[in-house]
Amino acid sequence: MARAAAGLLALLAAAAAAWWYFAPQTLPVAVRRAVPVSPKAQAASPLLYKWRDAKGRLNVTDVPPTDRPYETVRYDPDTNVVPGYRSPAAADTAETRAIPPDPAKQ
Repeated sequence: MARAAAGLLALLAAAAAAWWYFAPQTLPVAVRRAVPVSPKAQAASPLLYKWRDAKGRLNVTDVPPTDRPYETVRYDPDTNVVPGYRSPAAADTAETRAIPPDPAKQ
């Protein structure tokens, strides 16, 4: 009985170590903060490069530009890195109207 329990415990430890090594981004946040960083963690949050093109537009790529300055950025894959956006054309054409009061609620 003790041998079976020890074997099961060893199997669970090997499975946890494999999970930590091969897929660190899928571990719960509390576990990721508590355990040391896996060697595969670099691949889980790759380097990104933030730079502006000739027209002044912001670009974020996984390859650094060769002809202009850039900033190296690391991001947490658990956060939203795409900000909310409303195109300027849509903002210009959008009508703003007051909603009339509902007579049934008065």
